[in-house]
Amino acid sequence: MNYAAFIDSKTQHGADDGFAPLWMPPELFDFQATLTEWALRKGRSALFEDTGLGKTVQQLTWAENVVRKSNRPVLLLTPLAVAHQTVAEAGKFGIEAKRSGDGTLPASPCVVVTNYERLHYFRPHDFAGVVCDESSILKSFDGSTRAEITAFMRTVPYRLLCTATAAPNDYIELGTSSEALGYLGYTDMLTRFFKNDNSTGSAEGGRMYGEVVRWRFKGHAELPFWRWVCSWARAIRKPSDVGGDDARFVLPPLLQTEHAIKARAPKDGALFTLPAVGLDEQREERRRTIRERCEKVAELVNGTGRPALSWCHLNAEGDLLESLIPDAVQISGSDSDDAKEEAFLGFVRGDIRVLITKPAIGAWGLNFQHCAHVTMFPSHSYEQTYQGIRRCWRFGQTRPVQVDMVTSEGERGVMGNLQRKSVAADAMFARLVEEMNRAQGVSRSRAFTRSTEVPSWL
Repeated sequence: MNYAAFIDSKTQHGADDGFAPLWMPPELFDFQATLTEWALRKGRSALFEDTGLGKTVQQLTWAENVVRKSNRPVLLLTPLAVAHQTVAEAGKFGIEAKRSGDGTLPASPCVVVTNYERLHYFRPHDFAGVVCDESSILKSFDGSTRAEITAFMRTVPYRLLCTATAAPNDYIELGTSSEALGYLGYTDMLTRFFKNDNSTGSAEGGRMYGEVVRWRFKGHAELPFWRWVCSWARAIRKPSDVGGDDARFVLPPLLQTEHAIKARAPKDGALFTLPAVGLDEQREERRRTIRERCEKVAELVNGTGRPALSWCHLNAEGDLLESLIPDAVQISGSDSDDAKEEAFLGFVRGDIRVLITKPAIGAWGLNFQHCAHVTMFPSHSYEQTYQGIRRCWRFGQTRPVQVDMVTSEGERGVMGNLQRKSVAADAMFARLVEEMNRAQGVSRSRAFTRSTEVPSWL
């Protein structure tokens, strides 16, 4: 390696650990091929793309190229029940993908698809690459599971993260993605770009004294931060963000209605219902109004004859909804993985008209374009709300999608918080796209035309 190549390898934008694509399906749209090629050349990267833009075929193409390059298998991790549709999608493009749930590998190298929950059956040194589909779901796992997934990825040469909701309300969560890909660690990222706003002066002190740890950009660091993220990630909300054509990716209208339910009885000791203050009061009101809210959902979906997807958060909500909606099936956390997957597939096939479940179980990765009616009880989680709506309101949907937000009068703050996070998500993607396009427009070539001037005294 000459000196110029050595310097270029140290730059954020020039440091690539991958290779040129060996094969591309002709069915890929131009923007899909562009992003997949960039991810392959990068070697370790993240694709933050909105739902329905074809992340599945892109990650399958990426994985197939790594298999062909290394002659070794690639592990593709998916949320529960998404593995089946991933294998089916691979077959459409002539990609060999096999599902495995117990660590068994096919005789010949190919794409091995499994659920996150079964990762412990596999060994990282058996694979040349690993793909995390819907990687934002990692925040839904407990700390030990999340650490296991991150540690598994760190030992594999080629790595790809794909998600539609990348830390929209907390930029510092991008550090976990960077760490899994082998770039700046989470703590190193905080030290370089952020300042702790806690009165105690440290994250540890904030936790000790019961404070919320708050971080903000250092005065000089916001622009370098976005440039750094764009050195290992690409983000798009629509094909035109990378020069593609939006004509085939226009969504039908989203009709969102908020139903504020009045509690039949105020809180003990109160004459009337007041807006809940703090999480404790919100949880108390949510439990106190379970019947009123569930009856409203049943009123909205019963007798329509159309598919409906009803999201809940509490076991009591799911059980009551199932009893109030005669042709509904609930998927609960106590169900086996096989039972959950069969119910999801039954909903897609049309065997189940109304599906009831929690966002933590089924809000990531599944395609429900056959359904155009969603009900949900809002929570403070923007990711869960966004993903819950996007299971149905996604590219490929042909009908207007009705979303009914059923909440109580006292939980007005929850909706306000979701709106604030939505604005923050749009701002984050806008900055990522802006810096991504700026980086692509900068020439990385170096031409040294001037000779070195040697001082006369040498």
